Amino acid sequence: MKKILSVLLAVAMLAALCCAFASCGKKTEEGGDSAAVTLNGDMVKATAPVEADKTLDKSDFKIGFILLHDENSTYDKNFMDAALKVKEEFGLTDEQVMFKTNIPESNDCYEAAASFADDGCDIIFADSFGHESHIIRAAKEFPEVQFCHATGTQAQIAGLDNFHNAFASIYEGRYLVGIAAGMKLNEMIENGDITAEQAKVGYVGAFNYAEVVSGFTSFFLGVRSVCPSATMEVVYTNSWFDIALEKEAANTLMDNGCVLISQHADSEGAPKACEARNVPNVAYNISTISMAPTTALISSKIDWTPYLRMIINAELKGEKIPSDWCGSLASESVLLTELNEVVAAEGTAEAIDAAIKGLKDGSVKVFDTTKFTVDGKPLEEYIADVITDDAFTPDTNVVGNGIFDESAKRSAPYFDIKYIDGISEK
Repeated sequence: MKKILSVLLAVAMLAALCCAFASCGKKTEEGGDSAAVTLNGDMVKATAPVEADKTLDKSDFKIGFILLHDENSTYDKNFMDAALKVKEEFGLTDEQVMFKTNIPESNDCYEAAASFADDGCDIIFADSFGHESHIIRAAKEFPEVQFCHATGTQAQIAGLDNFHNAFASIYEGRYLVGIAAGMKLNEMIENGDITAEQAKVGYVGAFNYAEVVSGFTSFFLGVRSVCPSATMEVVYTNSWFDIALEKEAANTLMDNGCVLISQHADSEGAPKACEARNVPNVAYNISTISMAPTTALISSKIDWTPYLRMIINAELKGEKIPSDWCGSLASESVLLTELNEVVAAEGTAEAIDAAIKGLKDGSVKVFDTTKFTVDGKPLEEYIADVITDDAFTPDTNVVGNGIFDESAKRSAPYFDIKYIDGISEK
């Protein structure tokens, strides 16, 4: 213990001398003691729904939203829908809820944030990972404004009272829709459409970032929980939103023998490709039943409404916004879209309901390390990149008590194991 304390003291002194806030508390040795890793901000895991306090005075309140794309992107539309919902709930006007769309991950983001600040916004929200550094710059320049950012990683170490990150445990939703996919595979096997060995799923991923890897791994674990013979192949488009590339990726996967397709990408490209070839599919953020009525199965999504309610309530009450906030299934931040009964296998709704109950009472764990292996071995320890630096240095052991503890140390996912057994890259 004395040795650990001395190491901690030495690290802290070095950090102070170097003024390197971004690496404060960082262990550089892989396999370092996770107790030696500290985050400077407060992390909140939401466990109950958040309601809008409609009694608060909103007369002088303004909030601005910076979006990477526009309503044509399912990802960005998800934020827009949540913003419009809280606008109605709080009784806000068009002048109080403002949008800047198609803002790239560049200095344009800082300019958009500065413009909103000059317009009198009390809260400025940006929705894309690459916006983060530009939002931090604006937060430093406008300390009286609260800056909130989705999917980011730096709020707990930035040392700024007015900069905040948020995400949700979407891996719970992806696990649930994975169950629906696995049930469909079982039906196809029972009907003689495929053999158990042909139960191959394709996944269209945007980038090979932790957010995407965590998502497709949790989806696959849901599939495997009901269809143990399933395998999965992943293709990356290296774009968050590209209809043509997503369609091409889906077709490539189907050409390679995939009999069901899912995605972490933001367009209708993959679902439409699946509909054209009569292949079941699971989308993200929106229901695709209207565009793929005979193949769309179900989707998962993050509902940002609870988070927006929370930050607006806090600002209007003069209360602190958590530096890092993670919504959950229990807080109604993780949702499933309508199950397409035309496509779904018999018993799917009941299987999902049972899994939801298990996730809520803790009897089901998505990243249960007894349920998967990596290179043929159980995962007994994993040093994840939790505390951000430019080198993505592993710093914290996140495996214990039989689970990979995703989004417990930080809201943004850090499950980046490529790949657990059963998953491969095209």
